[in-house]
Amino acid sequence: MSAQLRQDDDEPKLQDAKDEEANRLLQPQSLSLSSAWDDDDEVAFEAREKILIAEDVDSIDAVDDNSTAVPPFSWKKLWLFTGPGFLMSIAFLDPGNLEGDLQSGAIAGYSLLWLLMWATAMGLLVQLLSARLGVATGRHLAELCREEYPKWAGLVLWFMAELALIGADIQEVIGSAIAIQILSHGFLPLWAGVLITALDCFIFLFLENYGVRKLEAVFAVLIATMGLSFAWMFVDTKPSGKELLMGILVPRLSSKTIRQAVGVVGCVIMPHNVFLHSALVLSRNIDPHKKGRVQEALNYYSIESSIALFISFMINLFVTTVFAKGFYGTKQADSIGLVNAGQYLQEKYGGVLYPILYIWGVGLLAAGQSSTITGTYAGQFIMGGFLNLRLKKWLRALITRSFAIVPTIVVAIIFNRSEASLDILNEWLNVLQSIQIPFALIPLLTLVSKEQVMGVFKIGPVLERVAWTVAALVMVINGYLLLDFFISEVNGLLFALLVCSGTAAYITFIVYLVSRSGALPSTFFSSLSKKFADAGN
Repeated sequence: MSAQLRQDDDEPKLQDAKDEEANRLLQPQSLSLSSAWDDDDEVAFEAREKILIAEDVDSIDAVDDNSTAVPPFSWKKLWLFTGPGFLMSIAFLDPGNLEGDLQSGAIAGYSLLWLLMWATAMGLLVQLLSARLGVATGRHLAELCREEYPKWAGLVLWFMAELALIGADIQEVIGSAIAIQILSHGFLPLWAGVLITALDCFIFLFLENYGVRKLEAVFAVLIATMGLSFAWMFVDTKPSGKELLMGILVPRLSSKTIRQAVGVVGCVIMPHNVFLHSALVLSRNIDPHKKGRVQEALNYYSIESSIALFISFMINLFVTTVFAKGFYGTKQADSIGLVNAGQYLQEKYGGVLYPILYIWGVGLLAAGQSSTITGTYAGQFIMGGFLNLRLKKWLRALITRSFAIVPTIVVAIIFNRSEASLDILNEWLNVLQSIQIPFALIPLLTLVSKEQVMGVFKIGPVLERVAWTVAALVMVINGYLLLDFFISEVNGLLFALLVCSGTAAYITFIVYLVSRSGALPSTFFSSLSKKFADAGN
């Protein structure tokens, strides 16, 4: 009888909670904890698309009574929050990263595994800040940049983000096309693989119409495919366990491996991925006005992202150690790349029942397909956020996919003449993406450090210093890569003048972004200009 009465008492509470949730879904999300934004702005996910996080009556009552209370840990909720971090982790596993892994293993052996581990940890920090921004504000990085900066600066940031995305997408699509060429035993040329990859991307994006969880399930299958393929290669080739542990635990760096070391760190921060993660976390229905719910979401996203990047670290480690075991110290080490890696593996290890060439091809195909889809996803958020475009999803996907596919087909036709030409292309694409890194990191750190944007979820001074140190380290390392590349590649007076002019404009814009961030004392730039004036006199 008492149970029946308790059930009767609970039913109105449940109904009230559902009514409150339904009413809240009809309201627009907020820019911060204290301001609202217009109904006609572009949004990452419509209210009907968001995943509801199940609550019980006692939990709802507790949060209503005290909005800062964080509900207890729940495995069920962790499962509901699982997804965005794994989509984000795919950028750590794209064909460009795999090529960096195999070249690192072939040239440096096991010696840079420690750097791979710490670079992944730095990447995790950046991605957690990106997720924090999205959850605490209810908006993603591209949208906030549009409002934080003047229109001209916002357009420059958008253009740079699009360039970075196109560069990453070309690598991803060509990597997928190489895998298709391997699996078709050379029957399909590279340009045909590019077209197949483009069509596959639309097929997978069609799954989004059936809900975010279906799309996340597809990515889970692709990540599992990568993990199984490269783990199979790891077990099959039997790398040295002692050397592996030494490589992780003992930092080693020589002048011969400095370029590979720079590549390992440079591949970790992908500009489009910083924008992407801040949008993906909005797929869960979280009220930014309830501080306890926001903190709960941040806790679950932190766990989920850490697990996802640990898995990505293990996959990268498998690839690095396989090529370290097979090619370190050999004459092929300096010439190995994504195009010929499968053939070199086949010649080295063979395989009758399951040829290692095809195992490599399957893993590479999964990496290429998954990263091109997330690239298209990121393109939608970047374009919609910066330009405030309200377009149908299929049209946004078509536009953003065309931005990358058209130049990729041209590139595939032009550079399909030799392996050397594709390697040169890959170097230029790495440079293109390295240039864009400050234009994602500086706005991110600027916004997560602002109380008027983040409210009580503004990062503290210690974390702010750590984040800016990591960002500066990544930018300096990539600056070294750019300097080394231009010294070796820039020939001719006219080209040198163009590079110098572009570099001056580039540095000026970075200084502008930093000056708006508040990371440096307000007197810094005035004292700096005074010193220059005194020096001129």
